[in-house]
Amino acid sequence: MIDHHQQPADYAALTWSDTSMSSTSEMIAHLIEAWTGWSELTQATATNLYTGIMTDTGSFRFPATTAKTHQVVAALIEAGAQHSKIHQAVYDNQSPGRLKLLGRALANMEIQSQYNTAFICLSQKDLDECDFKKGDTEGFVNYALQLQGIRFALIFIENKHEQIIKISLRSVGDFSVNEFARNHFNGGGHINAAGGRFDGSLTEAVNHLLKHLPEYKNQLHEAE
Repeated sequence: MIDHHQQPADYAALTWSDTSMSSTSEMIAHLIEAWTGWSELTQATATNLYTGIMTDTGSFRFPATTAKTHQVVAALIEAGAQHSKIHQAVYDNQSPGRLKLLGRALANMEIQSQYNTAFICLSQKDLDECDFKKGDTEGFVNYALQLQGIRFALIFIENKHEQIIKISLRSVGDFSVNEFARNHFNGGGHINAAGGRFDGSLTEAVNHLLKHLPEYKNQLHEAE
């Protein structure tokens, strides 16, 4: 098991866990380099690894992106990964439904300025009316984090089929959404990016957030 998340599950016979890495894709690239060198890297593998690193680093802007990450990316490009085409395929090939859903998400955004927090709610009705497809909400939570003064952002997405609320959490500075997700939303991840779930209604999930936010007021004002 290869993972760069904090506190990975202990289920594998062999585990390599390194939270300092930008992504699991970068870790796999390091393995390939150690085992065979870059000369054995195919264009298809380079493309897949580049895609994984690009998306997990937020297009290389998250703090875990290092000089070594860029060295790996350079090797992937030399092996045939076409970075501009990959970026275009991932981010610039959006359906009308996704853009409509993004508009709905932004309209639903709520700000808790006393806690430097913003959150977005998307109901099953919102998803259905915008012809939701899997992956359409990827990155939506980051729009809330772009607001001036916001340190903590969440998106709550209702899933009637699974009867849960899916949650993505993001932060800036040293406020740990991994800890918040583990404590309150049955999830986890990284310091600045995590996921979780809530068994209940959308309203109950939001109320659960609002109930616990005061406990973190000092941390949210101290985060830099």
